[in-house]
Amino acid sequence: MNLEVVETAAGDLYVDRADGERGAKAPFFHTYADEAGEVRWGYLCGNCETVNNAMDSMGRIECNECGNIRKPEEWDAAHE
Repeated sequence: MNLEVVETAAGDLYVDRADGERGAKAPFFHTYADEAGEVRWGYLCGNCETVNNAMDSMGRIECNECGNIRKPEEWDAAHE
């Protein structure tokens, strides 16, 4: 795994740009708290390069900066 160091307000995080989740505007890349990539931290938005995003219980990821979104993996009208 080849991780890139990214400086954030939360400290240095390690991003795997080869592993991500499809977003509407750009992918969300997996981020890690450790250099070895063993401790998952969250996601980096590939559109605006921020880690300021949120995931709900359905697996939807939304960037709080640019609005990039990944739709839920499973969708059920009862959840809306």
